[in-house]
Amino acid sequence: MIKVYSAESAHQFDHGWLKGSHSFSFGDFYDPDNTAFGPMRVCNDDTISPGRGFGAHPHSDMEIVSIVLSGRLRHEDNLGNVAETTFGGIQRMSAGTGAIHTEHNPSDSEPVRLLQLWFMPRTRGTAPSYTTGRFDPAKLEGRLLPVVAAERTADIVDIAQDMTIYLGRAGAGQELNFQQAPGRRVFIYLIEGQLKLPDHQVLSPGDSARIEEYSELLLAAEADTLVMVIDLP
Repeated sequence: MIKVYSAESAHQFDHGWLKGSHSFSFGDFYDPDNTAFGPMRVCNDDTISPGRGFGAHPHSDMEIVSIVLSGRLRHEDNLGNVAETTFGGIQRMSAGTGAIHTEHNPSDSEPVRLLQLWFMPRTRGTAPSYTTGRFDPAKLEGRLLPVVAAERTADIVDIAQDMTIYLGRAGAGQELNFQQAPGRRVFIYLIEGQLKLPDHQVLSPGDSARIEEYSELLLAAEADTLVMVIDLP
């Protein structure tokens, strides 16, 4: 089963300093039929104006991943962590029993665009933690590169859930092949370009797809494309 959600169906918002879209129910936007996909709870595509950001706020029992697409994102939390991330960088906070953090754009001239993703953890009530990692953007070309997974490596940030986040680029006419174990879910979010799915539906920027009962996907780029694919239980 492949269910496509268009960019127009997502909750679009413009708060002046913060613009973007929510693919799932979030904040003031609530749709009882769109609250989760497996353990996935949030996919926000945010653009933060220079010098602005989110003040100190708490989280608990949530795996929070921030992927910067352009600009810089600064994180600071009550665990003593401070980090700035650009494209190629990943931030992951396991909120566990509770963590307080801020996120803001430290630039005085350039906006920052990021994807913020929330997932339920495998186990509730664990100690909070935070980490960062980097991948080589050149390795995205023509493939789906794992950047977050259950086990950490030199190029992959770990997360406390049985899942993997991939990023990939494909030129017009190229195909990306994705395989996973039977019985799992796939979430796709198109960042740039045009991408044809196996059922011939075509995704445009801001569109997403929630897929079940496919253990192999052939994704065909119809324009230069940047895509996120998430393998979920």
